[in-house]
Amino acid sequence: MVKKFCITTAIDYVNDTIHIGHAYQKVMADVMARFHRCLGEEVFFLTGTDEHGAKALEAAEKVNLSPQEFVDNISTQDKEELRSFNISWDRFIRTTDEDHIKQVIDFYNKVKKNGDIYLGKFEGWYCRGCEEYKTASELKDGHCPHHPHQKIEKLSEENYFFRLSKYEDFLKNHFKNNPSFCRPEGRRREMMAFLDQGLKDISISRQAVSWGIPVPDDPKQTIYVWFDALINYLTGVPTAFWPIDLHLLGKDNTRFHAILWPAMLKSAGYSLPKTVYCHGFLTLNGQKISKSLGNIIRPSELITRFGADGARYVLLTATTLASDGDISWQKMIEKYNADLANGLGNLTARLVKLCQMADFNYQGKELPFRDVVGKDYYRDMKNYAINKVLNLIWVRIGRLDHFINEKEPWQIKNEKELVEILQFAVEKLLVIAVLLRPFLPETSDKVIQCFSNKKITGGESLFPRINNNV
Repeated sequence: MVKKFCITTAIDYVNDTIHIGHAYQKVMADVMARFHRCLGEEVFFLTGTDEHGAKALEAAEKVNLSPQEFVDNISTQDKEELRSFNISWDRFIRTTDEDHIKQVIDFYNKVKKNGDIYLGKFEGWYCRGCEEYKTASELKDGHCPHHPHQKIEKLSEENYFFRLSKYEDFLKNHFKNNPSFCRPEGRRREMMAFLDQGLKDISISRQAVSWGIPVPDDPKQTIYVWFDALINYLTGVPTAFWPIDLHLLGKDNTRFHAILWPAMLKSAGYSLPKTVYCHGFLTLNGQKISKSLGNIIRPSELITRFGADGARYVLLTATTLASDGDISWQKMIEKYNADLANGLGNLTARLVKLCQMADFNYQGKELPFRDVVGKDYYRDMKNYAINKVLNLIWVRIGRLDHFINEKEPWQIKNEKELVEILQFAVEKLLVIAVLLRPFLPETSDKVIQCFSNKKITGGESLFPRINNNV
């Protein structure tokens, strides 16, 4: 029986087109999806857009469009941006999809039937940027730490509540008995500390937000955008792939996915995801990437500068998945030139030229991915240590480059000795190409293609060097 693997990303909010911070997450998820496909597993990869709520409505009003017209435009743009990175999703879900709306209503009714929804009154602080109620302890100098430039609102309204407190002991036991449920370890400890403070019931409807799914039997209320959005995983993932193996999302979404979501699933009678991985943030020149600061870089801008695989690489190597990292155009160009233009690209071009000059044609077959993946590569990928895997590959690139410099095939007159050296070098480069397949899919195919014909072809640079003056 073929093993299955299911991965999801956060669905991106549609008040604006995605930027490279969002693309970073999608590329990381794409690498994991491709890795499991290379292992011969059946993979389902879900991503998409979160399209309801007050922010989307306000953004639509600013440009004089209906909410549906506005979210249609942003969703289309987001898809185009992600396609430019060769993100290999199996479904791009939208929370305005008809099957999702039906799924939310069905889920809500299951939770209500279980006695976990009741009508109550909320009084407190509300951040429109997060679309989330905040406690006083969560505010910093009277503002949301994630949206410090937005005014925090004081709200008082009647809402429907979810009995989150009912699942406090269940969640504590789940965290204790399943140490891999919330990762990395620092995020897990944060959530366990949060649980130790005690859980309060959470409002799951709004009175004054018209753009959303109406509460069943009470159309004056709209289902809270987060309650709605989390259910996208249940809508989008086929039953055969449930429970989900990996939710990949940003650390600001940890509490919703590691606390609220499993409680919701337990209430409605569904099994829980195996792992919720909450990655760090990228900053640009030391600043948060945000529209208000005017430092947005779109994914397509990276593609224009670096090409699809080059753009993937500079994001993948920006930081470890667990940590925050800072990028800049200068850092990205230096990384691209050092590792791709001067490294992998130069190595491939040199070897192609040497083979052509010697009239050598490679005799052999491409090795299956499973046959060339070593224990370290496999272990680190399973542990989401993507940077370590890339480092392993680049060590191989350095060793092969050193081998060619040491053997100096351009000086060798003995044909048999020359063939042995070139055969060995090509075989090593093809192994590198196979190992690169989850990370740089286009480049992997190009390198393999160079040596797959009767006559070795290629010679053009895989990664043209970029001028450092930015």
